[in-house]
Amino acid sequence: MGCRVMDLAEAKTQILFAVPMVLSNVFYFLITMVSVMFAGHLGDVELAGSTLANSWATVTGFAFMTGLSGALETLCGQGFGARMYKMLGVYLQASCIISFFFSIIISILWFFTEPILVLLHQDPEISRSAALYIKYLIPGLFAYGFLQNILRFLQTQSIVIPLVVFSVIPLGVHFGIVYSLVNKTSLGFKGAPMAASISIWISFLSLALYVVFADKFKNTWNGLSFESFRYIIQYSKLALPSATMVCLECWAFEILVFLAGLMPNPEITTSLIAICVNTEYVAYMIIYGLSAAASTRVSNELGAGNPNKAKHAMAVALKLSILLVLAVVLSLALGHNIWSGFFSDSKSITYRFAKMTPLLVVSMAIDAVQGVLSGVVRGCGWQNLTVLANLGSFYFIGMPITVLLGFKYKLYAKGLWIGLTCEEKINEMQLSV
Repeated sequence: MGCRVMDLAEAKTQILFAVPMVLSNVFYFLITMVSVMFAGHLGDVELAGSTLANSWATVTGFAFMTGLSGALETLCGQGFGARMYKMLGVYLQASCIISFFFSIIISILWFFTEPILVLLHQDPEISRSAALYIKYLIPGLFAYGFLQNILRFLQTQSIVIPLVVFSVIPLGVHFGIVYSLVNKTSLGFKGAPMAASISIWISFLSLALYVVFADKFKNTWNGLSFESFRYIIQYSKLALPSATMVCLECWAFEILVFLAGLMPNPEITTSLIAICVNTEYVAYMIIYGLSAAASTRVSNELGAGNPNKAKHAMAVALKLSILLVLAVVLSLALGHNIWSGFFSDSKSITYRFAKMTPLLVVSMAIDAVQGVLSGVVRGCGWQNLTVLANLGSFYFIGMPITVLLGFKYKLYAKGLWIGLTCEEKINEMQLSV
């Protein structure tokens, strides 16, 4: 009976794939977060500046780079399933060329961080601090783009255990680098982003050396090739929608925090929405592992000409996502006061977060299913359709509902989150169609 409800062999394959993906994702995320923590201990302005810079870097750079690499999930995943092993290395190089090009464009944008943030009504002193921080994060952006490409290259071949090793070691080294640069040199505040850039480069170079010298890649990596330039246009047609898909979702959350700041009692509302956004982000990190597993299994089976097996893999991933949501929901229902205590000592915020928890639980359940469906979309190569779905659900339908409930009907933080949940539900329905 149990086996009919859930294919245990397929479920085990996906779980063993998902767990290392989640761990490596968390470790890479912590590299930039640890730098912010060290910068924050230098003072209030430094904390605000580094937090704002990290958020701005994620929204305008890191999320875009992660999205660009999503095209490799389609091309390398299906190529590996079709046993066209040589093409994986070619696609990887094409992706790195595009990442390098967009890193230059984003770097130019980052040089104008201060006037842009001031234009967005941010505090001038904090904006200056954020601009200084992000300037020293620019070298890390290039490495981050290359790193994401190699991660997808390995992921589509179901090589995931090395990802944990090559993410936890740079994170361990990062503590030493950031401590030394911030506290033991004259760099001070500038040392925090510089350390993040150095550690991301260490991560990329160590993984690149692993790919070049490990025997298991002798079929999929044949060295540098000019052939990759021929695939740049073809790759861009998938990479740009893939990046847009990620950014549209990421920006929706940031707009929510911005809207919270325009409400009465903005300190409370902004803090509350920020805690909810961070909670959703932590949950999504776990869902990301299943999303990657679904993407790889679906793309491999489609490449091998097994559409029925691809459908079956998707069904198992969706069932696993529901089990995962139940575990997260139970944890949040029992421990929401403890969780909010990590962010704030305010009793008012703890009370309000408890009131928000049921809404948060609903949005996390929808997000889990949506995350798996997004992985399936990347595996199938349907990124173009998903961009339209995201644009429609998040911005043309969801945002007006958010503004209406939050401001017109004075539901404030609850209104903002109900609007976001509506956006996610509409998006999930469109993806499932």
